[in-house]
Amino acid sequence: MNTIFIVLPILTLLMFDLGLELRPADFRLIAQRPLPVLAGLTGQIILLPIIAWAVARGFHLAPLFYLGFMLIACSPGGSSSNVFSMLAGGDVALSVSLTALSSIITLFTVPLIMAWTTSGLGTATDVHLPVGNLLMQNIVLMAVPIVLGLWIRHRWETAAAKMHAVLKRIAFPALILLATVFFIQHRATIIREFPALGLSTTVLILLSMGGGALLSLVFGLKSRERRTIVIEVGMQNAAQAITVACSPLVFNNEVIAIPAIIYALMMNVVLLTYVAVVKRRQK
Repeated sequence: MNTIFIVLPILTLLMFDLGLELRPADFRLIAQRPLPVLAGLTGQIILLPIIAWAVARGFHLAPLFYLGFMLIACSPGGSSSNVFSMLAGGDVALSVSLTALSSIITLFTVPLIMAWTTSGLGTATDVHLPVGNLLMQNIVLMAVPIVLGLWIRHRWETAAAKMHAVLKRIAFPALILLATVFFIQHRATIIREFPALGLSTTVLILLSMGGGALLSLVFGLKSRERRTIVIEVGMQNAAQAITVACSPLVFNNEVIAIPAIIYALMMNVVLLTYVAVVKRRQK
């Protein structure tokens, strides 16, 4: 089974569901509370790729895994971060706004960062990046579903709320299905590389969360906002990274997606632990 036929509808549904959840107030937040929005976007768009580059170099990852690592880091925030922010007693409105804004901004930053990454590898790999194809794919698979969801919410708010209630229950099982199929197809490589990739992705997540916490202190954010920034910077859209890696229009290489699969697993483990610690402290 070709993984792309599973990940494409999953990513499209996630983006459509994000559109159903958005309200005009989510976009006005950048004018009403610019500091937390700026802190979150700085962490996701600028700091995270720098951390990923340093970690990938430090662990001497193979070229294809290095590409996958950078692909995770320049992807937008994951839609599940909204749920994690709620569980941690964070600022859910800020979380939704950051997920939406990062999904739009990364339509253009992903091609730029990945073009720099592939060119920097030189002759270490034969992989090339068709930037135009990546940009068009991002628009079709991410921007269009978000806009469609926004339009449906604007026209039929009650129906949009019901659709969102269904889709948010489907999202996680769908990602588990994707991870299971991918593991079955690439189990030998994943098992062999898990010690290095499991450790490196965990370090990436922890450093990203630490970077989010540091940015929150620099920007003087409140505790609810700080918890949200930590989660948003530490939780990226693995489905998009897998889509870009596997797409016949872009990299067409499932090996590049392996770091994203392992990242998705470790991300949930680390963030669930973080939420448990926060809730324990709140009690």
